[in-house]
Amino acid sequence: MFQKILIANRGEIAVRIIRCCRELGIKTVAIYAEEDRDALHTQLADELVCVGKGDVRNSYLNIPNIISAARITGAEAVHPGYGFLSENASFARTLEECGIVFIGPKADLIDQMGDKSNARQAMMNAGVPVVPGSKQEIDSFAEGIDVAKSIGFPVLIKASSGGGGRGMRVSWQEEDFKDAYHAAKSEAEIAFGHGGVYVEKFIRNPRHIEVQILGDAYGHIIHLGERDCSLQRRNQKVLEEAPAACLTEEQRVALHEAALQAARFVQYQNAGTLEFIFDGTAFYFIEMNTRVQVEHPVSEMISSVDIIAWQIRIAAGEVLTIRQEDICFSGHAIECRINAENPKMNFMPSPGTIETLHLPGGYGVRIDGALYQGITIPSRFDSLLAKVIVRGNTREEAIKRMQRALAEFIIEGIETNIEFQLKLVTNKDFMEGNIHTGWIQEKNWSE
Repeated sequence: MFQKILIANRGEIAVRIIRCCRELGIKTVAIYAEEDRDALHTQLADELVCVGKGDVRNSYLNIPNIISAARITGAEAVHPGYGFLSENASFARTLEECGIVFIGPKADLIDQMGDKSNARQAMMNAGVPVVPGSKQEIDSFAEGIDVAKSIGFPVLIKASSGGGGRGMRVSWQEEDFKDAYHAAKSEAEIAFGHGGVYVEKFIRNPRHIEVQILGDAYGHIIHLGERDCSLQRRNQKVLEEAPAACLTEEQRVALHEAALQAARFVQYQNAGTLEFIFDGTAFYFIEMNTRVQVEHPVSEMISSVDIIAWQIRIAAGEVLTIRQEDICFSGHAIECRINAENPKMNFMPSPGTIETLHLPGGYGVRIDGALYQGITIPSRFDSLLAKVIVRGNTREEAIKRMQRALAEFIIEGIETNIEFQLKLVTNKDFMEGNIHTGWIQEKNWSE
């Protein structure tokens, strides 16, 4: 097992990893931008290294500084968390060349599955159903319009690299394809440094269902069930739950098997997620996340498996001792993302100092966050403050528990989306499961 790990991240995921390392008896190194000097993750880690000042490119994306921090502190491994450098194959490869373990899949696999068009091709080769569309990255507007005409409008133009809903545009008809195509390419170039896109059929009002997997270096691969991540705003997930109540047992078994088939085909190692869209009858692979995800706690709550701990153990060369038959799924879990943003001002970021803080608690409630009273939330970084995760024996019980937890959650000094999340979980459509990826945009939340 590792003696010391550097966490190449900030915020709640850095805190989550540090806590896990402490339970495993592993020393931790926190990196930080100058604006984050008083962040909670810097106070919990055993060692600190400042890696830059200003925006993320000069700090949390500063590969030379992060690798220098790992070397001078003697860290044997780096955990990238999610976002930032978590799916950067060049970073993983450079660490390996320096004799430092990247806690995640190998660089070549990140290259293969992190690029959506490559992943799509791999899944077609594996026999996993994919959304109809281009078999590879589109080289030109002319090629793109030909693909769109062949599969029929509307179509989705999607960045090959990155995620988080960026570099995605819907073209409803031939006349608007050109503008959508160039907008997607431009946004992808700015966000990911690569303007490659592909085209696929746009499926109206689908559910977004994903399967969590774990694999070791010895060919053992398991799934930890599925998550329903259909509540999204502008392609960004807002609330997640597990299991997906919209699936029949037959559909659930088929989905899990498709995810395992995909993972086995690419010989996946470490934690990963296969994402699918579901039209009520059939599911289609859309992408793979080669990292831990924001919503991983709901899978932990229903499976009783610590995903972060197993990421570390697998990276250290340990055998995945859990077998599929060992996992007993139990109950229903929901996660709400609490962000520093103002829903009444089109979700404008709301940095500032937290003057009053009361975190909810009680039976079945978990808070993953990086908050304390008096902390200043900087404007340069992601607005995620905390995640409220609840578990109940049934979905109805979990919803009631989440309603109670959100009602108890108090943050003063900055604007947050707590009230907006409470509106979501008390909405009749949500409680009855009548939702889809475009559901939030369809509603009038000012009422």
